[in-house]
Amino acid sequence: MKREKANPEDKQLAAYAKALGHPMRVRIMRVLAEQGSCQTGSLVELMPVAQSTVSEHLRILREAGLVSGEIDGPRRCYCIDQDGLASAKRLLQIL
Repeated sequence: MKREKANPEDKQLAAYAKALGHPMRVRIMRVLAEQGSCQTGSLVELMPVAQSTVSEHLRILREAGLVSGEIDGPRRCYCIDQDGLASAKRLLQIL
């Protein structure tokens, strides 16, 4: 069998899986799905971890394309990136 490099879709699916591979990040996604959008401080109040940990989880989700954040004055407001989530769902269906 010939060895082949991973195609771009496989790499993207792996990035989504890695981003969702931590229970706290899954919880953040659930909160954002329920609330529509949320400021970082509000997320911190709902999570049993420090603000810096929540920020790191949000960074990972953002880099994977699953959430987006907008600056709202001195705060950042996050929401699910609907295009990224749709892409993740589509790629998961082809397994």
